[in-house]
Amino acid sequence: MQITIIHLEDGMLISKDKYESWRQIQDEYETYKASLGPWEVEETIEYLSDEYANMSPSASVQVGALLQGNHTAMKLTFNE
Repeated sequence: MQITIIHLEDGMLISKDKYESWRQIQDEYETYKASLGPWEVEETIEYLSDEYANMSPSASVQVGALLQGNHTAMKLTFNE
């Protein structure tokens, strides 16, 4: 499975939806700023862990929750 990281004006999401292009993501999210991926699960966890040490719970827990859950996208959470 592949994950896309979506940067919004008001936060970040991870999504397991399959997008044809960044424009499709932009059409779906009104506050779209940028996106990365799609990446393999381990690549996504490694990137998030390296770039965002303040994630809470950890990147691996949040990505795991997306993969196991019924939702196709999930907002990432961080320590203040």
